[in-house]
Amino acid sequence: MCVIFLCQCGQFDCTHTNFPLYKPDIISTVEFNHTGELLATGDKGGRVVIFQREPEGKTEPFSQGEYNVYSTFQSHEPEFDYLKSLEIEEKINKIRWLPQQNAAHFLLSTNDKTIKLWKVSERDKRPEGYNLKDEEGRIKDISTVTSLQVPVLMPMDLMVEVSPRRVFANAHTYHVNSISVNSDCETYLSADDLRINLWHLGITDRSFNIVDIKPANMEDLTEVITAAEFHPFHCNLFVYSSSKGTLRLCDMREQALCDKHSKLFEEPEDPSARSFFSEIISSVSDVKFSHSGRYLLTRDYLTAKVWDLNMENKPLETYQVHDYLRSKLCSLYENDCIFDKFECAWNGSDSVIMTGAYNNFFRMFDRNTKRDVTLEASRESSKPRAVLKPRRVCAAGSKRRKDDISVDSLDFSKKILHTAWHPAENIIAIAATNNLYIFQDKLNSEMH
Repeated sequence: MCVIFLCQCGQFDCTHTNFPLYKPDIISTVEFNHTGELLATGDKGGRVVIFQREPEGKTEPFSQGEYNVYSTFQSHEPEFDYLKSLEIEEKINKIRWLPQQNAAHFLLSTNDKTIKLWKVSERDKRPEGYNLKDEEGRIKDISTVTSLQVPVLMPMDLMVEVSPRRVFANAHTYHVNSISVNSDCETYLSADDLRINLWHLGITDRSFNIVDIKPANMEDLTEVITAAEFHPFHCNLFVYSSSKGTLRLCDMREQALCDKHSKLFEEPEDPSARSFFSEIISSVSDVKFSHSGRYLLTRDYLTAKVWDLNMENKPLETYQVHDYLRSKLCSLYENDCIFDKFECAWNGSDSVIMTGAYNNFFRMFDRNTKRDVTLEASRESSKPRAVLKPRRVCAAGSKRRKDDISVDSLDFSKKILHTAWHPAENIIAIAATNNLYIFQDKLNSEMH
């Protein structure tokens, strides 16, 4: 397993996007499109920033093209529900790209309540020679028009236009935590704490409820939905995770309301390891299908797990992300860090998984060699071509090597919650509070 990553294009922080440095700039989601040529980030201020990969430089033919700011737009605004006296944050919870069908790109973005479909297109020509308008755009007197001319398209500076195409609202009582585009390219799902809805991309005024776990009496509520995703190529299958640590695979061909799952993935709890924090740390914060569609990757507070769709009783692989925190669960509970929701990602060949940790660390696990590495996204590593050095955290009281970091020295305010991996190449995007780091491997194919 190659662990040498270098910073490809430095660090995208607020100063690069002309945003003032304040809390709304904290990145809340990161997502590559299906080709990896575009990368979208959403933040707590409701803004979406799209980065585009530049062509490979002629002077360095073996170097990857850098990602530069392509477009920035305000996706959501703060709202207020007067009936419930509830403030609705503008924070972008998720972004999902639609497969590209033509020259334009489309993406879905959502906050807690409202999902929006955006069209991103380019314009590098403008029409000139109107019959009824003069050069400044004013309407001519029709009586002065004595001849007809054919308007022509003239070159102009490239302009990226972002326009809203659909607004999907008023379908969720609780906070939306997931959206996922179906492989049929016509429908998508949105999930909140208790329900999952199925939408058609062309219809905004209605959706179909396909999962509803709300009990008749809310006092009987024992779990909530934490994440949901469609299968990458079987349009009838989707999976959703729960706060109890379970995964439910549902088949929409079986019945309209998928309250009864097709498969239940659950690992039996070890009674000897049970503690006050067991239920909290077993909650699944993210679930991702592998590119092949054969496996599921999940992340709970301390571990990342790979499940085989053909084996429901236990995970195929379990990776300890930061097991050294077990002794600190009490203090993590007191400062609310134990409720942090870490995401996870597959590489293009499903051979390596990635997820975040504290102190701006992120972890990679090679499924073939079973080797793992801890890397850090920091300002020191944000210089172009800077090489990432493996880091190691040692438990309190254990013997430390020169560059080791004690678990007592970790900064829990610095956390990598959102990560994304290029769908085909070894390029990764890491969101660290208000900073976006993009890294690539030193040799383009060493980690495949």
